[in-house]
Amino acid sequence: MEIGELTEKLNKALAWELRAINMYAHYSAYVKGIHRLHLSAHFKQESDESLVHADTVRCAIVKLGGIAITERDQTPIIHSTSYKEMLEQALQTEIGAAKTYGDLLKIIEENGDKELYDSIEAIYFAEVRSVEEMRMLMA
Repeated sequence: MEIGELTEKLNKALAWELRAINMYAHYSAYVKGIHRLHLSAHFKQESDESLVHADTVRCAIVKLGGIAITERDQTPIIHSTSYKEMLEQALQTEIGAAKTYGDLLKIIEENGDKELYDSIEAIYFAEVRSVEEMRMLMA
């Protein structure tokens, strides 16, 4: 795969992260009731984590000579005050991000860029952990 295709895939991951930053910040503000005590802080933490992931991916794109996007993934962010709906949306977002990073790992491994592979692998594991956390919060 050529560098242009790799940066395109990295931009897809960046778009997911930019979406997650917005979604989690939104949900942190709108979660209500007894669940606000725990979930507001959790959503803020997820937003912060997505910010770090976005920065890592953005820097990788720049290092490869690509142009990093500034637009989030266009999957709608569902407005809700229902913590169950928020958690369901968060789960779907984490699943999408984990899949994107898993696909990226296969591509990067073919290119042999060990440093980029390690960076993306760390993000992939964080996304998989987030999927499991969301599943546990929904149980």
